[in-house]
Parts: sequence; structure tokens; C-alpha cells
Amino acid sequence: MRLPDYRSNRAYRTLKPLLHTLIRGNGALPRNTRAARVLRWARTGVVILVSLVTLQSVLLVAGAWRNDITIERDMGVAEAEVLNAGFRRSTIEFVTPERITYRPELGVLYPSELATGMRIYVEYDKSDPDLVRVQHRTAVLAVIPAGSVAVIAWLIGIAALAGCNVAERRWARARS
Repeated sequence: MRLPDYRSNRAYRTLKPLLHTLIRGNGALPRNTRAARVLRWARTGVVILVSLVTLQSVLLVAGAWRNDITIERDMGVAEAEVLNAGFRRSTIEFVTPERITYRPELGVLYPSELATGMRIYVEYDKSDPDLVRVQHRTAVLAVIPAGSVAVIAWLIGIAALAGCNVAERRWARARS
């Protein structure tokens, strides 16, 4: 079986000039000058950093989704007490139907809007009770924060790339 040539792909033909412009710039400077090389490295660094932040955001949502699937595979429900509530991490204590008390070391997943002393229901993985989330909260809650981080990274990246283009034009004007 012969694979199709990727260069005939419409997306490739559309993205190639865009990526070329992002990395190489608008061509105001000759390619082999020191200023052009510095700008090319700067642009490449910006694209790599923004891509890594985007990948991190995607992996964050994928990890939350994986945790939810793990919990739902062998789910137990228990009443819990919030021992310490924080924005990013809240510690809880709950007792399983087998009368075993757990204090998950990493806290509870999706801890927003919890207060110290609250009594809540949690869902946990019976085979690993340290994996616990607030009842009825899922990975959907992770989409907006992760997406916001990716969007902000791209906005900052676009501004940095625009700054590189402005610098390129100024260096080209100063050179001539």
C-alpha cells in the first residue's frame, strides 16, 4: 500500500507559508545576517514555548479525564469533611463503608468552592482511595482554565512574533 504524498495535502499547502513566515519573518533582512539569525531563533523559541504550553493544557485535561474514567470504573461514594480548603488543593477525610478512614495525600480533585469544615460527598476509586473527587464534578471543569492558559499563551506569542517583525523592519531600515 502506498501512502499519499503529504505535500499534496491542502492543509500542508496552507500551513507551510504561514509557518515559513512565522519563523523566517517578512524577508526585510538578508537571511545570512546576524540579526536575521537572532530573530529566527527568537521566533522559533516563541513558537516552541507556545506549543509546549498548549500541549501542557491538553495533557492537563487528558489527565483529568483519565482520572475520571479510573474513578468511574470502580466507584465508591462517601461523606467527607473538608479539613483544609485552598484554591488549588483541599484536604479531606472520609470513611469508606468498610469503616476505613482515608486522608488522600494529594487532596481532592476539583476543589473549588470548598470551605474548611464543610461536609461533602466524594466519589473515589475503591482500588485506590487516594484518587478522589467531589461528587458530580468532572474533567469538564478543567477545560476552561486549561483553555484560558493556552489562549493567553497564544496571545502573548502572537504579540512576541509581531514584536520580532517590528524589530526586523527597524533593523532593515537602519541597515539601508
